[in-house]
Order: sequence, then structure tokens, then C-alpha cells
Amino acid sequence: MRPWRSALRTMLALGLALVLAGCADLGYYWQSASGHLGVMRAARPVDDWLADPTTSAALKAKLELTQRIRRFAVTDVGLPDNRSYTGYADLHRRAAVWNVVAAPRYALTLETWCFPVAGCVGYRGYYDEALANREAEVQRAKGLEVSVYPVPAYSTLGWLNWAGGDPLLSTFIGYPEGELARLIFHELAHQMLYVPDDTRFNESFATAVERIGGARWLASRAGDAARAEYAQFDLQRQQFRALALSTRQQLEGIYGSNEARAGDWPAVEAMKQAAMRDFHARYAQLKAGWSGPRQNAYDAWVARANNAMFGAQAAYDDLVPAFEALHAREGGDWPRFYAEVRRIAALPKAERLRALQALQPATAAAYTREVALRGTLAISISPSKNGHNGG
Repeated sequence: MRPWRSALRTMLALGLALVLAGCADLGYYWQSASGHLGVMRAARPVDDWLADPTTSAALKAKLELTQRIRRFAVTDVGLPDNRSYTGYADLHRRAAVWNVVAAPRYALTLETWCFPVAGCVGYRGYYDEALANREAEVQRAKGLEVSVYPVPAYSTLGWLNWAGGDPLLSTFIGYPEGELARLIFHELAHQMLYVPDDTRFNESFATAVERIGGARWLASRAGDAARAEYAQFDLQRQQFRALALSTRQQLEGIYGSNEARAGDWPAVEAMKQAAMRDFHARYAQLKAGWSGPRQNAYDAWVARANNAMFGAQAAYDDLVPAFEALHAREGGDWPRFYAEVRRIAALPKAERLRALQALQPATAAAYTREVALRGTLAISISPSKNGHNGG
């Protein structure tokens, strides 16, 4: 298909979303449509990049690696076999989109926005950072705590595979091998299954698929150097997530305390600020034990840390142990696992959550042992499973 025809069909499809959304958010949906169209226009088939003599050797090596990961996603993880991640786009910017998240001053419950197809989610994405910051100011004016954070990749949920699918992006192509594999598995998992209006279910499911699939890739396909690189990368991530989880649990206790129920907000504020000071101090202690190029990897997250950031991180982690337990219960068989996830997804939301929570206890102890082995307990916090965007 000629590129202009593909672009036209894409714009028509996204334009339909504008009509369905009504006029109130016309400007937002226009930036979404034109922003994604810009990404697709920048994309070229991976084979074209590989054949181009101006493509650097480093980029060629990464692109070849992604195609091996892509095949593994289909043959070994049971993910969709389509055109997604068979093209590459250099966006010439540091993020694919910027997400805006907001939460009340004394709660971790995220504000939600509702969209055609995707349903209601706890964030609002922008292709232009300035527009994201403008929306953040609107939310702050409502008295909410707000954060804007960069997102390296997103999924169109398979709706645009006819137009070329989701491309590989310059915003994540340089990731370590294990992390690159996990990201591709995560985004393809959204194409496998997506439940409108349930961000926690969707993100926890995709995170479980990326964790299990990523571990299998590293064990069976990666070399020793890639495994060592990833082990250091993942150790820092797990340590930071455990720290963030500990703080999140502390904040939840404060917001549900007797003082909060009595409306003693000065006391609640004092406890909250003490918890945040403790978070920053423990992060500094944790970071002092790190070295290498990722020593400062979480500085920006910590600088933005507030109720909105802690609430957003929870969406990616809370139900991951349940999905991992389900995968183990099904004998590690991907088709059986996906079939059971679809069955649970079809339940009413409250029943869906109860079904997953019933699976959680079996994995809680195993996860604590895993974290202990990784050294996370050395920072003296309480680690339970607690990020694709929380680090």
C-alpha cells in the first residue's frame, strides 16, 4: 500500500474517534490523531533500515535483535503474529508521549479520563510535552496533585495493524536486551487482551506477561553478557519498586488513619510530609549503593514523587502476583493461561478482582523470598510485589 493511502486510512479511523468523542475534547483528540499519524509517517520497515548504508551498525544490531524477539513473542510466548514491531521510527525526541496523572491531596486514587475504544483510564497522554504541562496546570487548579512523565512506548491495541501496526521507536530501541524484550512483550500483551475501564487489570496482566516472557528470553536466547547487564538493571528496578511500595503502603495508612477520618488535616499533612522525607532519605541511601550508567535512573521519578505518581505505579504492579500464580497454575502453558485470563476478564469487575485476589496469597511469600535473594531487604523496607513506567 502506498504510504499516503495508509496515512489517509489511519486519519479516517482516528477521525471517527473524534466524532464518537463529541466536540468537548476535539482539540485533545486532534492532537492524539495527528500525533500518532506523525509516528506512523516516520516509520519504515525494519528491512529498509537494515538495507540502508547510512544506518549505523549499532542500530542495525538492535533492529535485528528486535526481530528475533518478535519471533520469540509469537512462537514461545503465544503473542499476536502481526505487523507490529516490524517497522522502526526515529522520533527525534525523548518520549513517545507524555502522560498526565492526577490524584487528591490525601488519597492515591487516580483521576480518570474516558476515551472511545480504550474506555476510562487513569492518565491522559500527549504527544507534545508543552500540551501535557498545560493540562497539568488545569488539574493543579482543581487542587489535585499532578505529575507529567515521559512514556517510551504505547499500544494501539491492535486496532491499526491494517495500517502497519505499532512501530519500534527510537525512544526505547537502545534499551538493554532483556528490557527491550520485556517492553515488546508488554505492548503485544495489550493487543492480546484489553478490558475497557480496568487499568489495573490490563497493566498487571501485561506486566506479568513481560516478566515471565522476559525471563524465558534471557534464559534461552540471551548470552551471558546480556544476562549480566539485565541482572544489574533489574536489581536496581526491584529495589526501587520495593522502596516505592513501602512508601505507598505508608501513605495509604496515613490517608485511612483516625486523624483522616476525623478530618484532622493538619495532622494528616504532617504525617504525609514525614513519610515523603523518609522516602527521599531512603532513596538517597539506596542510590549510594548503586554504580554504573543507571545510578541516577530514578532521580526524575523521585523528584516528581507525589500521590499521583504512587497511584500510577500501583496500576502496573498490584495484581501481577495473581497473574503469575495463574500462569504457574496452568503449568506455564500460554494458551491455557490466556484462555483463563479471558474467562476472568469476562466477569463483572468486582468478581474479576475477587478472582485475582484469591490467587495472590500463594505468590506473596514467593515474591518476598525472591526479593530477599536479590538483596532488596538490605534497604530495610517491607517488600511485596509492587511499574512499565514506574521504572
